[in-house]
Amino acid sequence: MYSSFSSYKVEIKNIKFINDKGIRYPKTAVIQFEIPGREKPLIEIMGYKDPEEIYSDIDNHQDIILDNCYINRLSLNDYRHTRKLEDKSYIEIKNFSARNSFFDTDMLTDLSFGNFTGNHFILADSYLNKGAISFNSSHFGNLPVNLSNLKTGDGFFDFSNVKIGAGEVNFNNSIFGEGKKDFQYTDFGTGKKKFENLDFGEGDISFINTHFNEGNVLFKMTRFGKGKTDFHYAKFGMGDISFERADFGDGEINFRAVEFSQGKVNFNRSIFGSGNIYFDGSELKEGKISFKRTDFMEGNLSFELAEMINAELTLDKASFGKGTISFYQAKIGTLSLNSCHLDYYTDLRLSECNYLDLSNTVVRDILDIASYDFQQNIKIINFSGMLLIGRINIHWVNNNVYGIISNQQDTNDRLKAEQFRTLKENFKNCGLYSYEDNAYIWFKRFEAVADLKDYLLKSKWNALWLYPYHFFKYLIFDKAGHFGTNPARVILTMMVTYFSFSFLFFFLIVLKLGNITESVDHTVKLPILGQALYHSAITFFTIGYGDYYPSGWIQVFSGIEGFVGVFLMSYFTVAFVRKILR
Repeated sequence: MYSSFSSYKVEIKNIKFINDKGIRYPKTAVIQFEIPGREKPLIEIMGYKDPEEIYSDIDNHQDIILDNCYINRLSLNDYRHTRKLEDKSYIEIKNFSARNSFFDTDMLTDLSFGNFTGNHFILADSYLNKGAISFNSSHFGNLPVNLSNLKTGDGFFDFSNVKIGAGEVNFNNSIFGEGKKDFQYTDFGTGKKKFENLDFGEGDISFINTHFNEGNVLFKMTRFGKGKTDFHYAKFGMGDISFERADFGDGEINFRAVEFSQGKVNFNRSIFGSGNIYFDGSELKEGKISFKRTDFMEGNLSFELAEMINAELTLDKASFGKGTISFYQAKIGTLSLNSCHLDYYTDLRLSECNYLDLSNTVVRDILDIASYDFQQNIKIINFSGMLLIGRINIHWVNNNVYGIISNQQDTNDRLKAEQFRTLKENFKNCGLYSYEDNAYIWFKRFEAVADLKDYLLKSKWNALWLYPYHFFKYLIFDKAGHFGTNPARVILTMMVTYFSFSFLFFFLIVLKLGNITESVDHTVKLPILGQALYHSAITFFTIGYGDYYPSGWIQVFSGIEGFVGVFLMSYFTVAFVRKILR
């Protein structure tokens, strides 16, 4: 009907009215609407039935047809009083239809405790001027319920405790004024529920303990206003749920302890205002809940204690404002924050998660992953492509950092190396130097394997020199001292090298392939093994007293040992100083 009129005037004439479908009404209502900017009023001619005539049709179990009607009072509570019925007794209403009608009453339009029967219920394309209307505790059986294109003024809209069977429910394109919209404890049955392009207006909206049951639920492009939107304890059955492109306004959004059952839940491209958003304790048994490219503005977002271990939660390319994000103790099968900007504190201390995708994220604040007050089981985390400006709080052992990266199936060795490099820099900035060393070692190892594979892809002939070269680097840089991160390991390598050369010299003397000759007269003569140990020591440490000199093959290996000794001592110095300076 008309939402832009400034005033109106109604005149009831004792003239019969016939609508487009040939339905006769005993009287005619002439309504003059004053439209701002229009010289002449807009005149609408409609049918009219007074309340008693409507009540008489109810008494006679006739169809209640009010299409193209002016209705100035309709109250089942009033009907009960005039018929001396008990309060809250159910009244049967057959085939109710009020399409293109104008409801005009200072009283509540009361359809509560109605038992609607027949083939349909229609309250569509109509205007409720005063706004307040109640369907409290009404039953619709398996009827299709059509409240599409309904326009209400400011006032309470009560659809609580309603029971609907298998019929479709249609609120598409309706516009509500200010005032609370109450759908608490309503059972919507198994038909499709359509709230698309619905404007809830200002005021609180309550779907607390509402049962949506099986069937698709569509809130696509719906506008929720500035009041609180509450789906607390609501239950959805099997079927797809869509809040795509919905506008949730600036009020608090509460999806706490909601059961989403199975299917797809779509919040893609929705807009949340400055209010906080709660999905704490919500449950999705199987399926996917998606927030791709959703704008969360400035409110906090919380999925604490959510139960979605067999489901996927996707927030790819979502835009987060100044609010914090929390998944504390949540259980989620796959959680994706791919390509998100995390500019404020993000709590990722999940209890369980099979796959956590943080690839291509920009982190400017704290990314909190490690928990110290409960056991965690996060199997894989993908850090590839992350731009880390802030900090990541993660524990090398408790979070099994090596495992969560190395077990990735969708990344190659180059990407794994990149992730370890990112964490290496993170641990360095956090002062966790032992974690930094571990990350650096695995960064160099995966980088070496990636380089080897890249060269082999260019030509198989590269294997002739690549494998020896790769083994040499592995032996010298990795095994000898973990890429300069472990001075104790360098000392162990030095000891193994020293004794290896010592026994090599001993066996060369025994096999008469070389000799260690005494150049000065010593009081105490060293046995062969002693000579080998002594010569190896002064050669390894480049002391060179000259009291013993080698010959034969020992000369060759002495030169090699001298070079190795200088290298390992330098290697130890670098590793030791690196530890001390940090």
